Amino acid sequence: MEKLTFEEIVKAVDGKIIINNNFHKYNYVSTDTRKICENSIFIALKGENFNGNNYIADASKKGSNLCIVDEINFKNEELQDYTSVILVENTRKALLDLAEYYRNKLNLKVIGITGSTGKTSTKDLTAAALGSKFKVFKTKGNFNNEIGLPLMIFELDNSYDVAVLEMGMSDFGEIHRLAKTARPDIAIITNVGISHIENLKTRENILKAKMEITDFFTEESILIINNENDLLATIEEKDYKLIKTGVENQLDYKAENIELGESYVKFSLENDNKEEKFKIDVPGKHNVLNALLAIAAGRVLDIEYDELKEGIKNLNVTSMRLDIVRANNYTIIDDCYNASPDSMKAALEVMNTLKGNRKIAVLGTMRELGDESHKAHKEIGEYAAKMGVDKLIAVGDYNSSYKEGFNNDENFKMFSSNTEAIKYLEELIKDEDIILIKASRSMKFEEIVKKLKLSN
Repeated sequence: MEKLTFEEIVKAVDGKIIINNNFHKYNYVSTDTRKICENSIFIALKGENFNGNNYIADASKKGSNLCIVDEINFKNEELQDYTSVILVENTRKALLDLAEYYRNKLNLKVIGITGSTGKTSTKDLTAAALGSKFKVFKTKGNFNNEIGLPLMIFELDNSYDVAVLEMGMSDFGEIHRLAKTARPDIAIITNVGISHIENLKTRENILKAKMEITDFFTEESILIINNENDLLATIEEKDYKLIKTGVENQLDYKAENIELGESYVKFSLENDNKEEKFKIDVPGKHNVLNALLAIAAGRVLDIEYDELKEGIKNLNVTSMRLDIVRANNYTIIDDCYNASPDSMKAALEVMNTLKGNRKIAVLGTMRELGDESHKAHKEIGEYAAKMGVDKLIAVGDYNSSYKEGFNNDENFKMFSSNTEAIKYLEELIKDEDIILIKASRSMKFEEIVKKLKLSN
C-alpha cells in the first residue's frame, strides 16, 4: 500500500489519539488478528459473535503498529512499545472512511461492478480484457461487502492502472456506502433479478439499490448496463454517460452471430462497418452478455479490439462458478458458490449444451427470496424439465416446490442432507453422465463435488 501518515489516519477516521508511540510505518491493513503481520494497522470490528476490541494485545504482539478501536478493552502495559491506538465512534465506519481517504490518494481508474447475478464472471472478464494494456487489480474471492471492499482497496497502490471492484448488497444503502468509499469512474450493472427480494420487497427496489452505484458520479463518469434486463432497459441517461449492451435492438455494443459451445461462446459485433469476432473460453449465453460489458469498459478506456481479444485469452475465472470438471468417466458442472433464479437458469442452459449420457441436476435452496421462494423454486423445476434434465435431485427447504415444477415423479428425488444425496448419487451415476451441482453458498454443496471427484 502507499504511504499513510499517522496524522492522515487520525483525520480520516475522525479519531481520538489514545496512545502515540511514534512508530508509524504501515504496510498492511487487517481486521483479523490471525492475518496480522509486521507493520500493520489492525481495525477492531465487532459482530454478533466476536469483538475485535478484545484482541488488541494479541494484535500488538503480532506486529500491529496501530490499532483502531471503538472500545478500550486493554491495559497499556499489555501493548508492545511500537503500538499506537486510536479510538473512534464506530470501527466499521472507520474502515470505510480510511479506505475512502486512501482511494482518493491513488491515481488510477476504478470500475465498480454490481448486479443480482454475474458480478464475479463480469469482474473476471473485465480484468482479463483490460489486462492486455493495463496493470489491473480485481476483487479477490467474495471480498465485495462493507468489510471486504475496503480491504481490497488497501491492497492497491499506484503501480496499478485500473481496479475492478465487485460490490455486493442485500439492502438499501450498502451500495451507496461502497460507492462513497470506492468512487468508481465506471460502473457496470449486470442485471436486476430477485436476489435479496426478501429484504427489498420488489425488483424495482432492487434496481434503486443497485443504482446507488452512481450516487457519487460526476459528468465524466460512465454507467454500462446489460440492456437485455427488463428493468435496466428502463434506465435513461442523466448527467453522466450511459452505455447499453445486449443482443436485441439498437445498442452501443450488440452481439450477433452467437455460437454456444460446450466450453466456449463465440459472437461478433460491428465496429465502423467491420465485424469484430470474439471467442470466450467459458460456456453459456449469459457470458456473452457479461463479455459485452467487459468489452464496453475496455473501449471506454481506449483499448483496441485486437488488444481486448488478446486480454480475454488470459481469462482466469473464480472457482466454484460453472467450473466444468471431468471426473472419472463423467462430467461435473461445479457451480456451488451461489444460486438465484437467473444463475440457476444459466447453469441449466450450459448443461443443455454439453454432450453426454444422462443430464442429472442436483439443486439446493436459493436463499433470501422471501415470499417469492416457492414460486421461484417451482419455476426452476419447470425450467429443468424444459432444458432436458433426465434426473432432478433436490436438497433443502423447497424440495416440494422443485418437484411440483419438474412434474416427473419417476425421475425426481429429494433429500434433506448432502450426505443422503451423495450416497444416492454414488449409486446412480454412470459413465458419460453430466451432473450439475448448484445451490446457495450456505448449502455447502462443494461437499458433494468433492465426494464425486473422489468416487470410482
